[in-house]
Amino acid sequence: MPIDTQELMKQVGRIRVLTNRLIDDRLSGDYHSIFRGHGIEFDEVRPYVPGDDVRTIDWNVTARTGFPHIKRFAEERELTILFLIDVSGSQVFGSGTRQKSELSAEIACLLSLTALRNQDKIGLILFSDRIVKSIPPRKGRTAVMRLVREILAAEETRHGTDIRAALRFLSNIQKRKAVVFLISDYQDRDYEKELRVAARRHDLISCIVSDPREQELPNVGLVELQDPETGELLLVDTGSRRVRESFAVTAARDRDALLTTLRRCGVDTLDLSTDRAYIDDVRRLFHRRQQRGGRRQ
Repeated sequence: MPIDTQELMKQVGRIRVLTNRLIDDRLSGDYHSIFRGHGIEFDEVRPYVPGDDVRTIDWNVTARTGFPHIKRFAEERELTILFLIDVSGSQVFGSGTRQKSELSAEIACLLSLTALRNQDKIGLILFSDRIVKSIPPRKGRTAVMRLVREILAAEETRHGTDIRAALRFLSNIQKRKAVVFLISDYQDRDYEKELRVAARRHDLISCIVSDPREQELPNVGLVELQDPETGELLLVDTGSRRVRESFAVTAARDRDALLTTLRRCGVDTLDLSTDRAYIDDVRRLFHRRQQRGGRRQ
């Protein structure tokens, strides 16, 4: 089915209005304090004056000119923000008023517009069982709106999920340290090694997108369910308490295993659900990072 461009632009506009209302001075100030520039960069060479740190002397320039010179460095203020977003088949699910894909677009828009106030560059990698699209980091509101549009428009390309391949692609194209938001429902396995590597190279934040119906089944009798990534059909008797309890136990076990893996890899976590507002979740993440003095050590 072709994408309805008019409807897509309405969704983009709605998300822009919604997230603009949520961004206030406190959120922007918290962002600025916890996502700082990574290290220092060379600024200039200037003549030595008494009191300068002798460890900063540039011996090559000193030898060439016959007078002592020192290197000056400046803190890197500009950040590169990358959104690594899962657009696999499971993202079209939503039991309430919005799908997980819409929630992913909203949180990416909120964080992007907040980054925009800090003059940061914003890039995007969309993935399913392959890399769907990669947009190099750019500045400006136009870049943010394109990012949201691409997330929503990716609906026609949905397949399975391959987080491992997405993280490998990230490592190949992004050599310098960046702030990376990995937004996914994490319905995949065997990606811990790549996750650990990415967390060492970048400031990696895991955004777990979920829906309450993925944790427990309602009692609605006999229903036919379809796996959106494989197309497999399954007849489930939700009227059976044993079936519902077994589903809830398995879902809780899988979630605990995911959180354990993220903690083991040293990855910050932003927990999101389609049935609740996310601004408080974002603020809690920012508060945790402020208490630790920024990135997880």
